[in-house]
Amino acid sequence: MTRHDAAECQSVGLAPMEPVHAPAVLALGRQVYDTSVKPYTSWSLSAIAGHLDAEAPACWVAFADGALAGFVLGSMGFDQRADWGNLEWIATAPAHQGRGIAGRLVRACCRTLTEAGAAAVVTDVESRNTASAALMRRNGFVEGVTVTLFVREV
Repeated sequence: MTRHDAAECQSVGLAPMEPVHAPAVLALGRQVYDTSVKPYTSWSLSAIAGHLDAEAPACWVAFADGALAGFVLGSMGFDQRADWGNLEWIATAPAHQGRGIAGRLVRACCRTLTEAGAAAVVTDVESRNTASAALMRRNGFVEGVTVTLFVREV
């Protein structure tokens, strides 16, 4: 990160996500997510609402110059592990990528989940998404279980 990028990253404000942010978060997600690579999940308003309505939401937004620069959606509970946090969705607007915003969002989400009692925080990254995998590694995540999605066309 250059000095210019570091200064810009500091000028980006983070705040807990509120329902009023949902339209901008939904629009950014539609811009950056290709959910066809993980057909078992979908990007929708209900995905956002589910995290905001969770018992312990860990949802944050980043703003630069009054516009949404990124977001993260996390909450307590992962499958059968109520004591694990789940960082499920994260995105940075293309104009703001590579400037440390995603790292700040990951750390804010993980800090919130830890404060809520998470014994671990889990996330999944599509195997071709090397940028997200590197982001998670830089923020203390290590590869756990690898799952291959098998598809039988009919």
